[in-house]
Parts: sequence; C-alpha cells; structure tokens
Amino acid sequence: MELPLETVALFAFKLAYETEGESPILRDDPIMSDYEREVFGLLVRRGDVEGIQFRVTHCVGLALNAIGGADTPLGRELRRLSADFSSARTMEQLNAPLIALKDYLKDIQ
Repeated sequence: MELPLETVALFAFKLAYETEGESPILRDDPIMSDYEREVFGLLVRRGDVEGIQFRVTHCVGLALNAIGGADTPLGRELRRLSADFSSARTMEQLNAPLIALKDYLKDIQ
C-alpha cells in the first residue's frame, strides 16, 4: 500500500508544482520528504488510517487547486474520489479508493 500512497502524493505534487520547462518532480525531490514510501510505510504499519487520510487529503487539495477547483469537471471527479478515500474507516477499506485516486491523478497529468 505504501507505493500507491507515495504515487498519489507524487502525482498530486506534479499537478500542483511542476511547470513546463523546469526539472520534473521526482520521488527523491525534497518536496516529497513527508510523503515518501517510508513515511507512509510507518503509518501503514501503525494502522493510522486518519494519518494516511490527512496526508493524502493535503496532496489532493493542492492538486484540486491546480486543476481549477472543485467546480470544474476534473475537480468534481477528484473531489468525489477523495471523498471515497476519506470515508474509509479501516486499512482494508482504503485500498480500492486509493487505487482509483492514483489512476485518476495519473490520467490527468
């Protein structure tokens, strides 16, 4: 689960901060320090659903702003997927919405 969490953060930060003509944001970029696989791994091992959701919600919020907000077609879908992820109460319930969120962020890059 750690890799998809890190990937969601990476894709969200790419939408929010990456600009054409500049170096791309990579997994080892300093902006990813609090969102790297090891950090998510610790949260997963602890079973900290709220901590995971907090971090992912922050990233998705940045991406949402970058695509024009929740009133755009892309934004409405991202908000819906984020709500599905945020409504999970167990680690097992996080998986399907996490994959949907990751796939969507990848598609709108």
